[in-house]
Amino acid sequence: MPTLLLTGFEPFGGASINPSAEVVRRFAIDGSDALEIVTAILPVDALAAPRLLSESLLDLRPDACMMLGQADGYAALAVERVAVNLCDFTIPDNAGVQRIDEPIVPGGPAAYFATAPVSDIVQAARAADVPAELSLSAGAYLCNMVYYTALHVCSLHNLATRCVFIHLPSLPAQANGDHRPRPTMALETMYSGVRAALRVLTEIPLNA
Repeated sequence: MPTLLLTGFEPFGGASINPSAEVVRRFAIDGSDALEIVTAILPVDALAAPRLLSESLLDLRPDACMMLGQADGYAALAVERVAVNLCDFTIPDNAGVQRIDEPIVPGGPAAYFATAPVSDIVQAARAADVPAELSLSAGAYLCNMVYYTALHVCSLHNLATRCVFIHLPSLPAQANGDHRPRPTMALETMYSGVRAALRVLTEIPLNA
């Protein structure tokens, strides 16, 4: 059975919840009939998160790696095409570190493209009645950092792991008390969209 590494993030920026972690916890309980799912919730820490992800990839050598994160202001699942070799944090990480205009990997490639079929993932989510769209890049915070790290590790060590990053909207509970409304999505809807994305990964030759 193919192996999938599925990751999310702990809360950050003063929040008490992160939808990516909640979705990952659901999959840790529910699992999959078609994939062996190994889950991890990464710290929002510029030193620890890339290290832990790299170790997991090299230890597991999974067939696929799907990384999830939160993006405030999004109304749909955003399937990211590109990870860029740039840290430019608008807020500090949970360790208090704020990296500005620095490469993730000095001397590394400027960017990597997703190695999973991003357009197919978007279409699968939409077919499950979950709003989804393609997004050019994962930004320049921790989400992009782990995405770039995963693709770089796979390239460096010749791993055939298919990698993709998906940004999730905020949960309705996170918008309570906002002065200005922001888009939200129910956890069950996010879960359905990610499960549809996982089905795409079971339909391609993961170890090719």
